[in-house]
Amino acid sequence: MNEDEQTATSGAADGAGGTAGDAACPTASAPSSGSVTESGPDSARESSGPATSTGARSGGAASATEESTSASGEESDAVDGARPWHARPPARALMIAVTLAGLAYALMFFRGLQDIVAPVFLALNFYIVVYPVQRMLTRIKVPRAIGACISVVLVLCMIFAFFGLTAWSVAELVILIPSYSNELVNTYQNALALLSDIGVTSSVIQQQLSAFDVRSVLDAIYPLLTNVSSVAGLLTTVIMAVFFVAMDSMGIDRRMGMLLDVKPSLSASIGDFAGGVRRYWVVATIFGLIVAFLDVIALAIIDVPLIWVWGVLAFLTNYIPNIGFVIGLVPPALLALVDSGWQSALWVVIAYSVLNFVIQAIIQPKFTGESVGVTPLVSFLSLLFWVWILGWLGALLALPATLLIKALLVDADPKARWVNILLASDPDTGRAELVKGLKKPAAAV
Repeated sequence: MNEDEQTATSGAADGAGGTAGDAACPTASAPSSGSVTESGPDSARESSGPATSTGARSGGAASATEESTSASGEESDAVDGARPWHARPPARALMIAVTLAGLAYALMFFRGLQDIVAPVFLALNFYIVVYPVQRMLTRIKVPRAIGACISVVLVLCMIFAFFGLTAWSVAELVILIPSYSNELVNTYQNALALLSDIGVTSSVIQQQLSAFDVRSVLDAIYPLLTNVSSVAGLLTTVIMAVFFVAMDSMGIDRRMGMLLDVKPSLSASIGDFAGGVRRYWVVATIFGLIVAFLDVIALAIIDVPLIWVWGVLAFLTNYIPNIGFVIGLVPPALLALVDSGWQSALWVVIAYSVLNFVIQAIIQPKFTGESVGVTPLVSFLSLLFWVWILGWLGALLALPATLLIKALLVDADPKARWVNILLASDPDTGRAELVKGLKKPAAAV
C-alpha cells in the first residue's frame, strides 16, 4: 500500500471514531458548539436561563394548584354525593322551613281544639302519676285489668278532689262577696280620696271612675264563677280520656320495649319525660299542701275571714309557675283590706311573700330536680304560650307541656341536646345531657 492510500484509510478511521464519539457523548458536544459562539449571545442565554426555569417552576406550581383544586372539588362533590339528599345544604334549609311551618300549623290546630286537647293531656298527666302503682301490682302477679281499674279509681279520686275543692272555694266566695258590697264601695271611695289628696288623679279620671259600680262588677263575675256547663264538659272529657288511657296502659311496657329496640333515644326521652312529670306533680302537691297550711296559720293569726278558702286557693295556685303566688295572694289581701284595713293587708302580703319565697324558690327546686327545672324566663314564656294554646288549663299544664315538647324535639335527637344548655336552670345539667347524647351513638356502634 502506498503512502497516499494509508493516509486516506487513517482519515476515514478517525472520522468514524469521531462520529461514534459524538453519538456516544451528545452532552459533551453541546458545550463545544457553544464555545464557538460569541460572548454576547452567551450572556443573553445565561441571563435568560434563570427566568426560563422560574417560569417553568411557576407554571408547574399553577398546574399543581389547579390539580389540587380540581381534586378537592371532586372530593367535595363525592362527599356531597355520599350524603343523603335531605342532608345537603339547600335541601336541609328547605326541610327546616317545612318543619317550622308544619309545627306552626300543628300549634294552631291544637289551639282550635283546646277544649279537647287540654283535658286529654291533663288526664294523661294524672295517669302518669299513678302508673307506678299499676306497675307494682303487675309485678306481684295482679292481673293487668285489675291493676288498670285500680289506677282509674285513683285518678278519678284525684280529679274529683281537685275539682271538688275548686267548686267549694268558688261557692264560698259567691256566698261571701255580697255581704261585703258596702265595705267594697267604702274602700273604693277612700282610695279615690287618697289619690286625690296626693294629686295623682285628675278630674277626667275621676269622671271615668265615678261610673264604677261594685254590683255591676259582681254581676259580671257571677257567670264566670257559676259556669257549670263548661266545667261539666271539661270533667266529662277528662274522665273519658282516663278510661282510654287505662286501656292502652296495659300494653305500654311491651310497646316501650319494642320502641327501645328501634329508637333507643326516643324511648329514653319519653321515659325521662314521664319521670320528670311524675316528680313535678308529686313535689308540687306536697309543697303546695305545706304552703297552704302555713298560709292558713298566718291568715288565722292576722284574723282574715275564709282562711280555708284562701288555703285551698294557695294550694291550687302552687301548680301555676311564676304568677301562681300572685294569684293566690291578691284575694286574701283585698279581703283583709276591706275587712280590717291596710295594716292587715300589709301583713298578709308580708306573710305570703316570706313563706312562698322560702318554700317555692329555695326549698322546692332542690326536690324537684334539675331535669325538671328550666330558667325563669323560659318558665314564664312557656306559661304565656300554653295559656294561649290550651286556654286556662294551660296555666296548670305549662311545665308538663314544655317537658313533652323538649322530650320529642330536643332529648330524642342527640344532635339537638345542646338546646338543654339554654333551657336548663343549671347549665351544667344541660352540658351533662349533651355529653350523654353524644356518648350514646358511640356506645351503640
